[in-house]
Amino acid sequence: MRTSTLTPSPRRLPLRWLATGLLLAQTSLSLVAQTAETTPAPAADKDKQALAEQPIVLEAVKVTGFRHSIEESVATKKAAVNVVESVSSEDIAKLPDISIAESIARLPGLAAQRVAGRASVISIRGLAPDFATTLLNGREQVSTGDNRGVEFDQYPSELISSVVVHKTPEANLVGQGLSGTLDMRTIQPLSFSSRVVALSARYQNNNYDLGAGSKSSGNRYSVTYIDQNDAKTVGFAFGYAHLDDPIIARATGSYGYGSGGSSDPGGLKTFDFWGTNKRDGLTAALQLRPNSNFSTSFDAYYSKFNREETDSGIETNTGWNGGVASGPNYTSTTRDSSGTITGGTIANVYPLARNIYNKRDDELTAFGWNARYNADKWVVVGDISYSKADRKQLKLETNAQYRDASNNPVVDTVTYNFASGGFPTFKYGLDYSDLSHVKVGPSIYGGGYGASPSVDDKLTSYKLDLTRGLSKYFENIEFGVNYGDREKYKHQPEAGLSTINNAWTTVGSGVALSPANLGFAGSPNSGAWDVPAALTKYYNPYLPVDNVSYLIPKTWTVSEKITTFYAQCTIDDQLSWAHLRGNFGVQAKNVDQSSHSNIWDDYLNGPKPLTAGKTYTDYLPSLNLAFELEGDQVLRFAVAQQVARPRLDQLKVSSEVGVDQTTGKPGGSGGNPLLDPWRANAFDVSFEKYFAKKGYFSIAGFYKKLTTYIYDQTNPNFDFTNYIKGNPYAKTNIGSFSQPLNGQGGNLSGVELSLALPFSMISQSLDGFGLVTSYTYNHSSILIHDNSLGNGSPIALPGLSPRVANVTVYYEKAGFSARVSSRIRADFIGEITGFGADRSLTYIKGENVIDAQIGYEFQTPSLKGLGVVLQGYNLNDAAYEEYVGTKNKINQYQKYGRTLLLGVNYKF
Repeated sequence: MRTSTLTPSPRRLPLRWLATGLLLAQTSLSLVAQTAETTPAPAADKDKQALAEQPIVLEAVKVTGFRHSIEESVATKKAAVNVVESVSSEDIAKLPDISIAESIARLPGLAAQRVAGRASVISIRGLAPDFATTLLNGREQVSTGDNRGVEFDQYPSELISSVVVHKTPEANLVGQGLSGTLDMRTIQPLSFSSRVVALSARYQNNNYDLGAGSKSSGNRYSVTYIDQNDAKTVGFAFGYAHLDDPIIARATGSYGYGSGGSSDPGGLKTFDFWGTNKRDGLTAALQLRPNSNFSTSFDAYYSKFNREETDSGIETNTGWNGGVASGPNYTSTTRDSSGTITGGTIANVYPLARNIYNKRDDELTAFGWNARYNADKWVVVGDISYSKADRKQLKLETNAQYRDASNNPVVDTVTYNFASGGFPTFKYGLDYSDLSHVKVGPSIYGGGYGASPSVDDKLTSYKLDLTRGLSKYFENIEFGVNYGDREKYKHQPEAGLSTINNAWTTVGSGVALSPANLGFAGSPNSGAWDVPAALTKYYNPYLPVDNVSYLIPKTWTVSEKITTFYAQCTIDDQLSWAHLRGNFGVQAKNVDQSSHSNIWDDYLNGPKPLTAGKTYTDYLPSLNLAFELEGDQVLRFAVAQQVARPRLDQLKVSSEVGVDQTTGKPGGSGGNPLLDPWRANAFDVSFEKYFAKKGYFSIAGFYKKLTTYIYDQTNPNFDFTNYIKGNPYAKTNIGSFSQPLNGQGGNLSGVELSLALPFSMISQSLDGFGLVTSYTYNHSSILIHDNSLGNGSPIALPGLSPRVANVTVYYEKAGFSARVSSRIRADFIGEITGFGADRSLTYIKGENVIDAQIGYEFQTPSLKGLGVVLQGYNLNDAAYEEYVGTKNKINQYQKYGRTLLLGVNYKF
């Protein structure tokens, strides 16, 4: 139980005192953009639901295209009471970027991490994706990953009408995150004045040719239908979006760099990644508003995402060759000034030609029903929602090695260079594309391995909200309750692969593919084959199991039952020097968490069940104030206590536990269902200068004091009583156990600058040109201990980039549009998914991704509504680079090529 130290007062007088103090900060900023055209301060927002729907009212404005998107985002930011950022559709089914993740990542203070070349997960204000919560139409969403982080590339941009990012919380914002809350919105049909039908289609092509049966072209198309009855009391919307996206990547790197204190790589690798992403998304909404007092709506979302990828290439262990020959041994080396090896020649290596197959099928389903009734001064809102995510995955590693005519092993020599400034290079003496010599079989790492992880995540929520209008002191008072019941299940059977009779086997016709093109790294091409076909023809059946000691902990269930009570007062007051809007309130969040799994019992030589959990309550007060000043200026102030729930895979009770039969002392590692959340005290201040509704300038600062944090630590005095009952080898119940634990937090702070400027404000001759840009500086004192990086030293906060910047220059006039965007992020520690979908941290080098778009919308009546567009993604072919501690130790260097999309849009 935690008791709040912040108790907002409902009296008006302290608010005036606070307003007077903040006036001093405003005075120094009021000189910004004095030449801008001003408008009167907007009226108070009387209806929070209306604010949420505002970004998608597309029919009521004259400006269209990218400038329309900017104006809608400006209006949302200005009308909000708390600190928000938003991105809105240019038109129906037209977010301003290729994907929703890229659009979100361009907002001030936000950054994306690329996965397989596409922006996928989002960090807010230097905190990892675990600290943020994602909503769909105001309702929390489940995920297909092992924890809470939503993968945004699973949501078609064509079906999302707007995204609002809440950087400061409000008491009535259920499911809020610690770093922020991302709320994706779909179309509400009664927000439109007439029927709309929108069609779009894109053909795309990548400039890389990888061979190995890969394809470089794809397509995407969508249809949206919106209609209402004549009385505008019933509205219906439907959307469908299809994606067929090629997976294209070239990669080189190393593994085992720095292991055991060495500055030498433990292995070398060169791969082509190829395959397809296919996604079909559906959304539907039904709204009924029979009179001004009652409205109800139902919305549904469904997405099916299929990813099929093969990695074909060469992998070489630099320290071991299975005893085929003496060595391996260096014949020459090159080192930099730090003593780190950057190149060399190694004799007597025994490389693998590998083909790794990854098939992943994801399904997302979300339903929501909402009813709203106005009765005199009361507004009653009820909401019921259901969200479900399923993931089924198959990962297969198949290995081959070079054999001579007598089927004997053949060693090779490799010369490599990490100091080339681009792709590291690897030169071999043998031809690994010659499948008459490169055969599958019992390699130095075995014939191969398979894993079949699956995830099932379900969340049901019920919400009741009551608001009463007030005539004095405050605009209204709101209180409500939300109950959420979530369960996540992870299952991961695995098994080794072996060829029939454990024989070396030639990959023949019908299975073999054209060689993988590895010339980009100076390597010979590598043999490629259809892995599922090879598995059927040359291997013993793949029969994964989950009942052996090392696999038992990989199956677990985590359950959460969260009841949130909240109360909030809305402020609307005219001060002598400003119009004051705001709110203050508190959430009481009761959490009942538990986990169930099996652990392996050495004495029983089998599994036994284990369940654990806890309950606790957090009280989370919040205050948001917005002072609307003369000259279209707004000064915002916010203070709150915030929490972020532990990762779901941290809450698992599953563990690997054993008893040393010599000492009788237990030991192990695993999850921790007794974790408390991350907790923080947060302070925000923001000054915004608006240029009517066309643009704005903003400078914002934030400070978070994380009072707790979750670290992977080793507890030397862990009580194993529940784990080793009945084990005769145990002489004590106390031993060392590694698991996530709550520990001391630290400080996180930052400054955000953002500008949306139409150049017509500078000169009318520049009408149509404009700039949207932001820069964020983040700093944290938090250092954590995480052994997954292998250096034994404290590391910086995962997800934290000290600098994040975005720049978009655009031109739009008379139907013609063009823009160039740059998304910049400094180095950070990110999270990647390894074999079997296991999570691990890695150092990721900063990047700058450049995109561009040019288009024309016809103005003649006969072609009105028709537009053509040419888009370019990753035009500078920015590399994705992972390193080990220091940048001269390259772990992974990938490039994805440039993608061009040519398309048409039509709306009528």
